[in-house]
Amino acid sequence: MKALAGDALDDITRLVDQFPASVTVTRTSQEDFGSRQVEVSIDGEHAGTLLWGDSLTRELEPGLHRMRVHNTLVWKTVPFTLAPNEQLFFEVINHAGPGTYVFMLVFGVGPLYVTIRRMR
Repeated sequence: MKALAGDALDDITRLVDQFPASVTVTRTSQEDFGSRQVEVSIDGEHAGTLLWGDSLTRELEPGLHRMRVHNTLVWKTVPFTLAPNEQLFFEVINHAGPGTYVFMLVFGVGPLYVTIRRMR
């Protein structure tokens, strides 16, 4: 009977190992300015465009990856490692920074900055 339990556990382990790893990127923070798109690429390939309230999920092979995010002015790059079956979550925030409101008052537009937070 013990052999059957061990075999079942091995079968479950093999099944779980077949589930892909994934990364989810959201843009839902209340700190977000809510304007301008944010472009996301993973491992050099365009993954999607996030407007405020959007999210995207990509299945990836386990291992080392690189996510690059930009709002056409500010670029941020985050390396991350995915274990088999792991799901990582990142929050992207497009926010005002030093001088944004002064520029907006004078020129009608101002720079927005990008922050990437790894969510637990």
